Amino acid sequence: MANSNVHRVVLVALLLLGSVTVSAGDARGSPITFQAEVSKMLDILVNSLYTNHAVFLRELISNGSDALDKIRVLYLTSPKEPLTKDGETPTMDLRISFDYENHELILRDGGIGMTKEELTQHLGSLGSSGTKHFLEKLQEGSGAVGGDQSNLIGQFGVGFYSVFLVGNRVRVASKSDDSDEQYVWESKGDGEYFLYPDPRGNTLGRGTEITIELKPEDQEFLSAETIKKTIHQYSEFINFPIYVQEEVEVKPKTEVRTSEPGAEVGFIEEVVVEEDNNGEEKVPRMEKRWTLINENRPIWTRQIGNVTEEEYIKFYKAFSGDYRDPLYFSHFKVEGEVDFDSILFIPSTVDPASFSDDKANPSTNIKLYVRRVFITDEFRDLLPRYLNFVKGIVDSNDLPLNVSREVLQESRILRVIKKKLVRKALNMFANIAAQDVEIANEDHAEDPAPSGHTHLKKPTYAKFWDLFGKHLRLGAITDSNNRNRLMKLFRYKSSASETEYISLQAYVDRMKKGQKGIYYLSGDSVDRIKKSPMLEDALNHGFEVIFMTDPIDEYAVSHLTDFAGNKLINLAKEGVAFEESDSRQRVVDKKRREKYNSLFTHLRGIFGYSEVRKVILTRRMTNEAFIVSSGDNQITARLASIMRGQSMSLADQKVTAERVLEVNYRHPLVDEMFRRFTVNEDDEVATDIAWVLYDTANLQAEFPVADVAAYAKRINRLLRSSVDLNADDSLLPPDDDEYTVFDTETEEEKPTNDAEYTVSDTATEEEKPTNDAEYTVSDTATEEEKPTDATDASETTGADRDGDL
Repeated sequence: MANSNVHRVVLVALLLLGSVTVSAGDARGSPITFQAEVSKMLDILVNSLYTNHAVFLRELISNGSDALDKIRVLYLTSPKEPLTKDGETPTMDLRISFDYENHELILRDGGIGMTKEELTQHLGSLGSSGTKHFLEKLQEGSGAVGGDQSNLIGQFGVGFYSVFLVGNRVRVASKSDDSDEQYVWESKGDGEYFLYPDPRGNTLGRGTEITIELKPEDQEFLSAETIKKTIHQYSEFINFPIYVQEEVEVKPKTEVRTSEPGAEVGFIEEVVVEEDNNGEEKVPRMEKRWTLINENRPIWTRQIGNVTEEEYIKFYKAFSGDYRDPLYFSHFKVEGEVDFDSILFIPSTVDPASFSDDKANPSTNIKLYVRRVFITDEFRDLLPRYLNFVKGIVDSNDLPLNVSREVLQESRILRVIKKKLVRKALNMFANIAAQDVEIANEDHAEDPAPSGHTHLKKPTYAKFWDLFGKHLRLGAITDSNNRNRLMKLFRYKSSASETEYISLQAYVDRMKKGQKGIYYLSGDSVDRIKKSPMLEDALNHGFEVIFMTDPIDEYAVSHLTDFAGNKLINLAKEGVAFEESDSRQRVVDKKRREKYNSLFTHLRGIFGYSEVRKVILTRRMTNEAFIVSSGDNQITARLASIMRGQSMSLADQKVTAERVLEVNYRHPLVDEMFRRFTVNEDDEVATDIAWVLYDTANLQAEFPVADVAAYAKRINRLLRSSVDLNADDSLLPPDDDEYTVFDTETEEEKPTNDAEYTVSDTATEEEKPTNDAEYTVSDTATEEEKPTDATDASETTGADRDGDL
């Protein structure tokens, strides 16, 4: 009988410690079967829905945050002061601790808690929404609590069961204000659970405690560092504090006693080390302490205008890992079809990876949160490729928390968010440009704008365009829906603004009356474009020309038909005419073409019919004899060159643009060539002139010269001819005999070889390096000249040499 009582006492003690679980049919009562097909659902959850085991912590913290949200709202109208059996007040936070001996992870919140019935309702069946029932109960009560109740939306069902990713056995102890008793729900996730009064009594006061007996392969979650890292990744911005219990080493106190008053300041007389009751010196001990993990608050949930610029910058650096300040940012809230908060940042440098089209490694610059719980940053197209340099966060209350990333990708809500994010990003870029105009006009505001945009002290858009203009032009190619918005953001230098960027709208605003469109030229640099004969023509007519110097411009403009109703006109294309011809001029042009038609036919025969698509009389005002332009509806020479340089395909290496040869009949070389060909079609000088003019025009227009060696020979022949030298004149003979060389001159310049000569020691004694150690010198013999040390000796020797010089 005594033994029985002892066994009973031991069993009760173990239960109170929570270190053992009695068998079914004992204190826990009989097992209860889940209402849903739990085994099947758990298999889906563990093996399909959640592939990353760490998400269990995200789900449990999210549930704990929901529970704290609920009690906070309830206490606004019906505050209570519950206590534990030890008289302690529950805290409004989440706490995570470890039982290393039993391999258990323990999560505790001071939230609303659950009664026995609610444990059955929320944890006894899958897919049940506890928040839904909570809102119904709230509406049945004394009326609306006020404030934003969307934060109450939570998921007790499926998300909670992710705990079986890492747990062999799970115990959930919970205490609600609506119940005097604390209950325990316990399961192995095998289709059954137990529900019984907590033998420890009321240890919570209010809230929920989840104890997870970890699987052998998931023991990493017994590490405080692993837990902290996971919290930083997924739950950094939960509304409530999250504490993790850590063991820290506490060293014994050391008392430093100084000498009595009046002694020298800082003089240590003795050091006294703390001792225990037995008089022995204490050793360092391990002590458990609570560490706050989520110190960075979710600033995007705060009222726009109440966040300082310094706070935005600090937040950017914390979440992005970039040590540099952002170039610009925008904080906004979207309401309507979908509600979400967001902050978008523009970095101050270009990440080369932002040009990557690797779909296997999607951009991670935008982090998606649901109710301040991190979901993922691995979306293929939360922002389109051309905007993947933008960094930021999106937090929505409308998305489900516990579904896979693949399902989220196809979500209608997410598609709406994507569309709005793109518009907000483009508006942000436009705001930078508008801010620059305000600064230029000395009309910028000093106070923060309602949108939350930063106000910088100097113009920023030029730097933004230099960094990310390539991305925006890519957007004009790929995003037809926003093409017009993107074109408004384009900036270029021009013939009227060679050092500062202008917008297309600024160009349009100062177009000449009757101007046919927006004239532009593309080239490697502004200096290269300024030397183009195509530019000469436009300037002669008084037109401004836009300079496009990025290779992607050639691709972009091929997708842009016009801007604000004005056609984009490439001056490198054929048929450019700045003036309209009257009827008389058209008749003259026709007769002139007839006159030179034979020349054009002959030139095509010389250069090759496949080489030159056609030969025409140019209408450009230029001093050049020949101009090679591209076909009106064909790719340009520059684009063909870019395509050849970028292609890895041998077939694409042959990409070329069609050539149109424009002949300036007013040029004297053309006139002489025409005269010679009229007399003799095989005239060699005229042929050389034609080829040199043609190849030179090709180089000016960035067309390749087919035979560079032949081009060089023709130039050589023409140069000889210009100074009356025959083409077959050979090189002159060597002229060595014209020069008189004296022996003394050659002797001085004769290279020497020291090895051929023997030099006696006496001959070079003055220059011979000495070793003072070989000689004994008395102090009296050289007292005046004796150097004091090795350095003095060196300096004396140097002075002697200077004197010799």
